[in-house]
Amino acid sequence: MAKLYFNYSSMNAGKSTMLLQANHNYQERGMNTVIYTSSVDDRYGKKEIVSRIGLKANSNIFSESTNIFIEILDFNKLKKVDCILIDEAQFLNKDQVTQLGKIVDELDIPVLTFGIRTDFKGNLFEGSKFLLAWADNLKEIKTVCHCGRKATMVLRLDEYGQVIDEGNQIEIGGNEKYVSICRKHFYEKDIGGSK
Repeated sequence: MAKLYFNYSSMNAGKSTMLLQANHNYQERGMNTVIYTSSVDDRYGKKEIVSRIGLKANSNIFSESTNIFIEILDFNKLKKVDCILIDEAQFLNKDQVTQLGKIVDELDIPVLTFGIRTDFKGNLFEGSKFLLAWADNLKEIKTVCHCGRKATMVLRLDEYGQVIDEGNQIEIGGNEKYVSICRKHFYEKDIGGSK
């Protein structure tokens, strides 16, 4: 029986790498996968998922208006879909998370999502909020703070490496803009000596 999975973490924990490995495992067994990533994150160009360790794969993109359920119905007419993998799942909206549930429940196709749980202010992203509420299986992917504790939060930095606590929820960036830290250092706004 298919399930909806949410694999979540703070930044730089290896979510994209895990997605690409899962995709490889399915394809190695002759199974057909459909991969999605958000149109919001175009750091590596559109229609491509790239991990920090250099793995990459072509991808479909979803935007705020994408009906993933309808797209999967269409894909499934051309070739049986065995699994759907979604990177940057925090950028899904409530309707899209509902669509993923329908894909699992009505089409019996497993959906593996990967995303960040909270933003730089400690607030849930919309996609993460509903995945945490509705996914059948939740898995935290762990990474570490500069102090050695589990990093569960992220701080945003300006161009001078100073912590920013104001701004839009979504601002795309990598190590130059964000640092993963533990809750204690999140409240202290302490990025350690790494920046």
